Amino acid sequence: METGSQENAREAEGRAAGRPEDQPGGGSRGGAGNGSGSGSASGPPGEPVWTGLPPGLLRMRRLLLVVWLGLIALVLGPLLGVLAGPAWAAFALLPLALTAWGWVLLGRNWRSWRYAERDDDLLISRGVLWREETVVPYGRMQLVEVTSGPVERHFGLATVQLHTAAAATDATIPGLDPAEAERLRDRLTELGEARSAGL
Repeated sequence: METGSQENAREAEGRAAGRPEDQPGGGSRGGAGNGSGSGSASGPPGEPVWTGLPPGLLRMRRLLLVVWLGLIALVLGPLLGVLAGPAWAAFALLPLALTAWGWVLLGRNWRSWRYAERDDDLLISRGVLWREETVVPYGRMQLVEVTSGPVERHFGLATVQLHTAAAATDATIPGLDPAEAERLRDRLTELGEARSAGL
């Protein structure tokens, strides 16, 4: 009886070991789980990777807004007070209200600017109320240049200007760091030459 019981136990163990699909996480269910995990990690194919503009552009624009409208308020207030009376001097508060309104709009406009370097073209998106997206194919680029005016240089910024075969697809990316602007110019020029040569 002891020998028969030992043989039955060994047979039960052999059947359990020979059917891994009955174990939790075994067999085809384990393979399906691995497949779905790798698919979700890769993400949606072809989705652009967006890059926003640096905050230096927003600081520059807001400073210019405060300076210009502040000067208008300082000049307009005394001038109206002398020429039209003290009551008219209150109109000098209008530039101050415009400053607060423009401060918010400049922030929203700055956040709307972004660009994405894709395999065959450059995608530029901007706009708050009306979103505008410009697609610039690398093969149609004729000239990519970096410009920086006196105010931009003071804030350490530069602008990338893209000139294409069609004026409708010309584009500009403002307020970039000079190093990023030069990198983007060199890369777009290289890609444009390669696409034009048919490589």
